[in-house]
Amino acid sequence: MELTLWTYEGPPHVGAMRVATSMRGVHYVLHAPQGDTYADLLFTMIERRDRRPPVTYTTFQARDLGGDTAELVKTAVRDAYERFRPDALLVGESCTAELIQDQPGSLALGMNLDVPVVPLELPAYSKKENWGASETFYQLVRTILLPQVPAPGLTREPPATTAARETRRPRANLLGATALGFRNRDDVREVTRLLHDLGVDVHVCAPLHATVADLKRLPEADFNICLYPEVAETTARWMEKSFRMPFVRSVPIGVLATRQFIREVAEMAGVNADALLEAERVGDAQMDASRSLLPWYSRSVDSTYLTGKRVFVFGDATHVLAAARIARDELGFTVVGVGTYSREYARAVRDYAASIGVAALISDDYLAVEQRVSELAPELVLGTQMERHIAKRLGIPCAVISAPIHVQDVPARHSPQMGFEGANVIFDTWVHPLMMGLEEHLLHMFRDDFEFADGVVPSHLGGRRSAGTSEAASGVGSVTLTAGAPATERDATDPVAPEAASAVGLTEEEAEAPAEAPVAAAVTATRWMPLAEAELRKIPFFVRGKARRNTEAYALAQGIAEISVDTLYDAKAHYGR
Repeated sequence: MELTLWTYEGPPHVGAMRVATSMRGVHYVLHAPQGDTYADLLFTMIERRDRRPPVTYTTFQARDLGGDTAELVKTAVRDAYERFRPDALLVGESCTAELIQDQPGSLALGMNLDVPVVPLELPAYSKKENWGASETFYQLVRTILLPQVPAPGLTREPPATTAARETRRPRANLLGATALGFRNRDDVREVTRLLHDLGVDVHVCAPLHATVADLKRLPEADFNICLYPEVAETTARWMEKSFRMPFVRSVPIGVLATRQFIREVAEMAGVNADALLEAERVGDAQMDASRSLLPWYSRSVDSTYLTGKRVFVFGDATHVLAAARIARDELGFTVVGVGTYSREYARAVRDYAASIGVAALISDDYLAVEQRVSELAPELVLGTQMERHIAKRLGIPCAVISAPIHVQDVPARHSPQMGFEGANVIFDTWVHPLMMGLEEHLLHMFRDDFEFADGVVPSHLGGRRSAGTSEAASGVGSVTLTAGAPATERDATDPVAPEAASAVGLTEEEAEAPAEAPVAAAVTATRWMPLAEAELRKIPFFVRGKARRNTEAYALAQGIAEISVDTLYDAKAHYGR
């Protein structure tokens, strides 16, 4: 087991805690030393739950290692059962306790309790948190449903046929949402609403908010929806094999994926999705807030500056694949790199990366991720809480799309990632860092603009520079030239353009008066007149320096000691030819 300062995933027993904490009536007995009780803080501090996880620790100490630690396990199991009276017990060990090899699951099974006991064998030194959550959920469901597994060869009726025969709407189970999952709570609400609009009822949501009785009812649904493959795919595949229950594989993150999800659910449930899909399309055209505005925003004039932005994506496989597709196919970004810490889904990420011509990064080392971000130099990072820190050090905007997360990524408001409303949240979350970055860039770019000087009335109010503004405030100064570009003689009698005259405060008579002819004298230094300096500052920052240099070179060649507005425009006309 490699020790590091930061980790993307905790040990597998933390995954088991996520399942236990998500459910009601399930208790987890964890054989662990006192130091491993830190996991409680993940739920109470990050998710801000109003109660601690349903976990009982054996909390053995060093002095206990010389005695019978197995008896500590039995005592903890007995105490947890008598105190909490759970509907099911999970029994496992932490990474430290694994070294003792007490096998607490087997010990608990031998106690003949009158509730289901699920022994958890979670290899802490080869597996991580998401795998632990997946294995725990699978073992729990399998233990509860094993008596209901039908005989081999049973053919299950299609959902539409079953629903029609029983005169009811099709119903589906939502699998995979857990505590500490990224926006899982809000995703369940959004997907439930989407299914309701489609004419499909949610039968059971598990493990989030589920009970043991709910798990017993899972086979009563027509099909399963695997919202988060990292947690639920193993269980969904087992139920497909054991109960002939199909499951929906599309994850509805992004507008295109949500449309695909609706079509897949509709086909499986035997319902018509045309009305829902048409309503979403019309909603886009009318900017209906009940549907996603992401497609409209991504096509709008104000968002064209986002096209081609270089993006790096990293996180768990589910959110990385979804985010990369949204960035590339829906927002017009250029995905320069993708990666995941979920080694169980490394092949899927590698396949997608190869399809878009980039190299996938499969690693749980945040230093390797930081190196890759530094090499690629993206303009936006989509990642975890780790990448937020990395991007901050590198001065790159970042949006969090995946666990691990900070408390700020568990908002009190409804903030899903899935469905059409989730697409709205995604657009806001991703684009705002870029827009704030643009705003800061523009403020820096135009920091020397004359309108930002003290004593200037805002231009949109039609004001002019106050009379008391000092020459220093207007940026007037002199520049000594050592070389200049040759210029041809011309008649510098053109009047000042009306728009330029009004901008710098000239009267109509002054604007129509011809400028003085160039002085044919040797000049080694030039001085900018106040009105000329003011006119120069109207030129965008990124070309203002060139305009200043060209004007001074022209003035030097023409023997002009003081640069006026006329000189500025004469130089412009000269170099324009």
